[in-house]
Amino acid sequence: MAQMNMLEAIRDAMRVEMKRDANVVAFGEDVGKVGGVFRVTEGLQEEFGEDRIFDTPLAESAIAGMAVGMGIQGFRPIAEIQFVGFIYEALDQMFVQAARMRYRSGGRYNSPIVFRTPFGGGVKAAELHTDSLEGLAIQTPGIKVIVPSNPYDAKGLMISAIRDNDPVFFMEHLNLYRAFRAEVPEGEYTVEIGKANIVREGKDVTIIAYGMMVHTAVKAAEELEKQGVSAEVIDLRTLLPLDIDTIVASIQKTNRAIVVQEAQKTSGAAAEIITQINEKAILHLEAPVLRVAGPDTVYPFAQVEDAWLPTQARIIAAVNKVREF
Repeated sequence: MAQMNMLEAIRDAMRVEMKRDANVVAFGEDVGKVGGVFRVTEGLQEEFGEDRIFDTPLAESAIAGMAVGMGIQGFRPIAEIQFVGFIYEALDQMFVQAARMRYRSGGRYNSPIVFRTPFGGGVKAAELHTDSLEGLAIQTPGIKVIVPSNPYDAKGLMISAIRDNDPVFFMEHLNLYRAFRAEVPEGEYTVEIGKANIVREGKDVTIIAYGMMVHTAVKAAEELEKQGVSAEVIDLRTLLPLDIDTIVASIQKTNRAIVVQEAQKTSGAAAEIITQINEKAILHLEAPVLRVAGPDTVYPFAQVEDAWLPTQARIIAAVNKVREF
């Protein structure tokens, strides 16, 4: 196996699929010669040519619209939105046109598109660059939402996303691009879309997280272990579809849960997860399910973002609260 960081794993997934399928193309702002603002696509244009990986104007609506058009013509576009906050310019094309294409056409057309975008805080970037907008996407029927937390999952999920006949919103946390290296198989393999992963087993409380917050949750669980508390940590990997079965099975064992998200508290993924837990596992709960999330404010300036983001200490406090209920 190779040692890759998440950035390299995503690039390798695109390389594998571009070699396997001539209909896979990638485009966006500066993704060609430069290789993208974070160099995720670095070297791919040189390898596959300007017809298959190319730069676009600074127009997110055009990027997403072209992806829709190419998708119904048999291509498998990978469309990069340079920063997550820029999706506002492309919401119609992503969440109305692409997400509803198969439904509207009675199955005649598909939208096999991957919309890639970096997101997430802790890197001292500006608002709109670091927001967590997955809540917008998970309310949209017809589009899948993936948020990997590590290089292995990132590559396998990206390959699955490219092969999927429905559009996928693939969110890549900025703070994880070069955070660490891990073993990643060379060549092709897939990670199932819609299947969560138990990254740490426990018996006293379930901590549910995704993206960067998985690592914060694991650190909190390690500290809780020193206090005699056994915390199970679930990495959702996919927010839509949501693997509620794995969540329910964990709660049947621990009887307590908290959900951690980097996004603002109101109406986010955590709210939906808690609702489904209440619908399917409420009789197994011995305490309310709590949220650890960002406050309901605009993402702050870089100088104060550390005070805004969910922390290990806040997770531990939430765990203690549900245990003492």
